[in-house]
Amino acid sequence: MKKSYLAIDMGASSGRHVVANFDGKKVELEELYRFENGPVEMNGSLYWDLPGLWKSVQQGLYAVGAKYGDKITSVGVDTWGVDFAFLGRGGELLGNPYCYRDPRTDGAMARAFQVVPREEIFAQTGLQFMDFNSLYQLMVMKEQNSPLLDVAERLLQIPDLFHWLLSGVESNEYTNATTTQCFNPTTRSWAFSLLKKFGIPTNFLPPTTESGTTLGKLRAKLAQETGLTAANVVLPGTHDTASAVFAVPSRSPLGVPDWAYISLGTWALMGIESPKPVVNDVVSRFNFTNEGGVCGTTRILKNICGMWLLQECRRVWNQQGKKNAAGESLGWEDLNLLTANAKPFVTFIDPDAPEFAKPANMPQLIRDYAARTGQVVPETDGAVLRAIVESLALKFRRVLGMCEEIGGRRIETIHVVGGGVRNKLLLQATADATGRLVVGGPIEGTGVGNALMQAVGAGDIADVVEAREVVRNSFEMTTFEPAENSAPYWDQAYDRFLKIID
Repeated sequence: MKKSYLAIDMGASSGRHVVANFDGKKVELEELYRFENGPVEMNGSLYWDLPGLWKSVQQGLYAVGAKYGDKITSVGVDTWGVDFAFLGRGGELLGNPYCYRDPRTDGAMARAFQVVPREEIFAQTGLQFMDFNSLYQLMVMKEQNSPLLDVAERLLQIPDLFHWLLSGVESNEYTNATTTQCFNPTTRSWAFSLLKKFGIPTNFLPPTTESGTTLGKLRAKLAQETGLTAANVVLPGTHDTASAVFAVPSRSPLGVPDWAYISLGTWALMGIESPKPVVNDVVSRFNFTNEGGVCGTTRILKNICGMWLLQECRRVWNQQGKKNAAGESLGWEDLNLLTANAKPFVTFIDPDAPEFAKPANMPQLIRDYAARTGQVVPETDGAVLRAIVESLALKFRRVLGMCEEIGGRRIETIHVVGGGVRNKLLLQATADATGRLVVGGPIEGTGVGNALMQAVGAGDIADVVEAREVVRNSFEMTTFEPAENSAPYWDQAYDRFLKIID
């Protein structure tokens, strides 16, 4: 009997409602609704437009209900990590959630290390150090005497917030909780002693809930209005990377890290899968993170600035009124064509340089970076794009070496999932730069993983091994082999790249 699961996959730049129709062996996807997302500036701060996003989620539910009605078995939401909102007495929402790109946490880590040494924070959380982690967001709220900390009764991360809006049930799903740097991956509980040292209240942090848990039915009014009368609300891996990695079509047994993954979207999350957390000096030195995966796995990975750089260039050029040959705003294929026509190996950037982290005139920032580092300044748009694509591929090469040292073995294959798979130039560059086989797909990896975890929760799929078999049965992957005789050119480029970024 065919079952239909609704995955609401919400990224930092867009969201989508995807129905996964599963017949027991294969899954077919149907995207029924898509909406834009992005931070909103108000009074010098960046926020997520929660009311607008909830309106979009509801509109998507109407679209799904109009076609599927009571045939939808369940619905689950995945989003990015670290950001959160509070509920107060009586379940009242306390304010709009901040965006992780808000500048209020700039420099927060340095102040945090004066309170608790870096080594101790890592020992308790095993997480990559980034200014915008939830720990530093909460620390800044404490420094600024935010009244929200005094009246908050529940912290809900972004996907938990939407599950609450859908079902009325409060939860803190495990995979997203592990992104906060307020969670101990070894004990699988909140790092209460660490938070206490920062003076951060912990009363609003209840035990976490596992992915695959059924929270209940849709709120009665919402179910009636949308026609989704049979749908349960089921927790997927609510962190989008947890869902994406769940959908990696690897055949390797669990705990054998002979493959790496890149979940390629606004961010590029690159790492290996492990049966348990790895909290040691090597992981700390490389500034990797231990994040919870579904079905008892751990994702040992590094956050890399991904398609954000290209997204910002496209945004700026379209705001400036640039057009393609057909007189239309620049699309992704237009950017790929500009990249392909530009001269290779001219200019490199560090994709994770701090100046690239905020919304700004990205093309000009890249030119400024090239000038500051004594390189050829890219004059054309294609040259800017070429610098981004090649630098990302070279950054992936560097992080691959770190993954191999952490995992203790050579990695033979890099699986790339997510919307960035459409950028075939980047995937080929990654194969060339790393000298490894790159497998692209599924493109909607996050939505697939979201839906398949709902199927696990329903008992229709046994575990991650069976889920990955379903992925292999369902989607055609694209493979990229290193181009013949390209290694010397990429080796020279890598040497230059390391000198520039170090």
